[in-house]
Formats: sequence, structure tokens, C-alpha cells
Amino acid sequence: MGKGGALSESVIKKILLSYSYVAIWIFLSFTVIVYNKYILDKKMYNWPFPISLTMIHMSFCSTLAFLIIKVFKFVEPVSMSRETYLRSVVPIGALYALSLWLSNSAYIYLSVSFIQMLKALMPVAVYSIGVLFKKEGFKSDTMMNMLSISFGVAIAAYGEARFDVWGVLLQLGAVAFEATRLVLIQILLTSKGITLNPITSLYYVAPCCLAFLFIPWIYVEFPVLRDTSSFHFDYAIFGTNSFCAFALNLAVFLLVGKTSALTMNVAGVVKDWLLIAFSWSVIKDTVTPINLFGYGIAFLGVAYYNHAKLQALKAKEAQKKIQQADEESGRLLEEREADGEGKKNESEN
Repeated sequence: MGKGGALSESVIKKILLSYSYVAIWIFLSFTVIVYNKYILDKKMYNWPFPISLTMIHMSFCSTLAFLIIKVFKFVEPVSMSRETYLRSVVPIGALYALSLWLSNSAYIYLSVSFIQMLKALMPVAVYSIGVLFKKEGFKSDTMMNMLSISFGVAIAAYGEARFDVWGVLLQLGAVAFEATRLVLIQILLTSKGITLNPITSLYYVAPCCLAFLFIPWIYVEFPVLRDTSSFHFDYAIFGTNSFCAFALNLAVFLLVGKTSALTMNVAGVVKDWLLIAFSWSVIKDTVTPINLFGYGIAFLGVAYYNHAKLQALKAKEAQKKIQQADEESGRLLEEREADGEGKKNESEN
């Protein structure tokens, strides 16, 4: 087969691999969300202890990461000073703990479909916090886009059949803490040149997250669990649930590492629609036309935001190629001038 055919095969292979990464991430993210809802919802498994569930996840992830890095040595640990750990990892671990605690708590009060609609506010939160921390420049057109997303989510909330103020506040808090965590990762870790893969990030962040969760757990859930003598730890349920959470962390790295963060954002929109359909058809959550209309507006806003980011990335890549071409041209010109100077000196001699 000719060179063109080989190129076509490699392109097709790359596309198929990208779709495979997307499919794996969507499947695992979908599974973890539905599984957590099943465990926490009082009408299903009826174990409404979100801090305990998150602590089980973090304990499982910490143990596996420790075994992979320290015992089996499959992954090299990252060189990190105590100061970097305290100033970078500890705040990120605290925010991660709060984000997971609040987001899991929201499943007790809200439907899966409505939670996914509220999660459409994530770009709004990330952009707003990025502007606050001066990592993003304020642009009026971007802010208008953020307002359109917020307006769509507000309409979806207005049309929600099972609207619960406490549940909405929990989910909005989770979005705010997660957005802050993402911005801090960009500021604290990338500025110090530290790159964490999912195993090393869990190795450093999960124990810290577990320690922060332990404080509210002692006062909020431990007394209730202690007095609930009928509860027996179900290793099959919590073991498979924790393994799915661990696998999801690997899938995030695989998707972002092999494609891009933008691909993950786009895949997230597809996942949200699938979860809304699943929530309506299988779990039998009520999804109203106003819900869908509001989320449709928010979806268009998120789609436009992703499109704008893609165009910005393309422009940046094109600028980088032009700069590289200019540098290459300049280098060749210098080499020719040096050759010409050398030949001139030879002729004079």
C-alpha cells in the first residue's frame, strides 16, 4: 500500500483511539454518577452518608496509588518539597474534599438529570474564578456567553419538578469548589513545573482529601453510623463502587493526555444528555419541557464556549507554527550568510 494509504490508516487509527478514550470516560463517569445515586438515594440502596462514601473512595484510591508507586514501583513518584506540598497540594486536597462531599450530598436531594443541568454552570464558575485570580482576561463577549449559560440553568431550575433549595445550594457549592480547585491546579502546580498523572495525583491528593473529610465525618456522620447497629459493610457494593471511582481517575488522564481537555468538555456535554435521558427513562425522574428548554439554552452557551476555545487553540497553534517557520528561516539565513562569509575568506586567502 502506498504512502497515502498508510497515512490514511494511521489517521483512522488515531480517530478510533480518540473515540475509544471518549467512550471509556463517558461509560465510567456515567457509571460512577448512577452508582453513587443508587447508594445515597433513600428510595434505592438507602445509605445517605456522602462523607463516608467519599472517604471510602479516597481510602481505596490512596491504597492503590501507594501500592502502585511504593510497593510495585510501576510509577515513579514526583519530586516535591514539603513547602510545595503544603502550599499547593494541601489547598487542592481541601477543595477536592469539599467538592466531592457537597456533590455526593446533592444526590440525596436532587434528581440525576437536574444535577447534570446545574453542572452546566462549571464553565461560568471556572471563567469567573480565573478572572478573579487574574488567570483569565475579562472579555465582554465571553461574559455575555457566561450569562446566557446562567440564564438557561435558571430556567431549567424554574421548571424543576423536584426543586430542593438545600440540594441546589449543595450542588452550586460543589461547582464553586471544583472550579476553584481547577484554577488552583493551573496556578500552583503548573507554575512550579509539576506535572501529576492520575496515580501520582491520587498518591499526594487523596490522603490529604481523606484527612480533611475526617473532621466533618467525626461530627456529622460517625455518631449516626455508630448508633446504626443494623448496618453491615457491603464489600461487593462499596468495593466495585470504589474501583469505578479509581478507574474514572485513570480515564480522565487517558482522555486528556491522549486527546485534550477540550475533548473532555465536549464529551461531558454528550454524557450529560445521556444521563438526562437515563434519569428520565430508567430512574423515572420527572423531566419537564421547561427543564429541557432551559438546559437547551445552557447547552448552546456551553457549545459556543467550547467552539470559541477551539478557535483560540487553533489560532495559537497557527501562530506557533508561523513563529517556528520564522525561526527556521532565520536560522537558514544565518547559515547561508556564514557559508558566504567563509567562501569569501577562502577566496581572499
